[in-house]
Amino acid sequence: MNKILLVVAIIAIAAIGTTSLVIAKKDNGANAECTTIQDGTLFGSDGSQLATGYNEWGYNYQAHLFNGKYCDYHPVYRPGGANHEWCVENYGDVSLVMKWNDAWLSNKDCDGNGLLDRYYGFPSYIGSGSWTTNHMKGSYVQDGKTCKWEYFVKIVAAPADATASGGIWYTANGVEIGPVIWGSFATIQEVENDPCAGLHGKSYVSPAAPGFGKYK
Repeated sequence: MNKILLVVAIIAIAAIGTTSLVIAKKDNGANAECTTIQDGTLFGSDGSQLATGYNEWGYNYQAHLFNGKYCDYHPVYRPGGANHEWCVENYGDVSLVMKWNDAWLSNKDCDGNGLLDRYYGFPSYIGSGSWTTNHMKGSYVQDGKTCKWEYFVKIVAAPADATASGGIWYTANGVEIGPVIWGSFATIQEVENDPCAGLHGKSYVSPAAPGFGKYK
């Protein structure tokens, strides 16, 4: 198994799933006070009522956190889902931790559109200061030996004055931010550890800045 290609595929799907998995039902009027998870009127796409703390799949929407198995992050990969058997066969041992900020996916509905807010106050993710991290762990067998690997990545929304060229986002001053991912985002740091593949530590660090504070 090519572990590097496996990780890239998981990252792309997982982060997109984070922003699309939740829907909300709002009983009060549009643009009224924010509806919160504590109000008990927000629901997931599977019809389950959202509550504080972890749900059975590993999501804690109040805390902006997922901590579980890769095959539990999205309904299509869970038991009964169309791709469950495929996921278990290929990624069944992969654990995944995702974290995000309010701009990526809020835990409230403040704009009255019946959804948990994303990039609230901005027309798109661009310039919103949105960020997410993904941390994965897994293993594979090579030459009869079990190899354990870890992968961590930081992803930010591109600043409003940034430009993309040749698959790279650049600051207004022409400094490299990081590779383009999902159109509006840039990878600003990657860390890979896999002794069997000779990978140890940071494999990419943004020349502009690897910290989220730079992009708020």
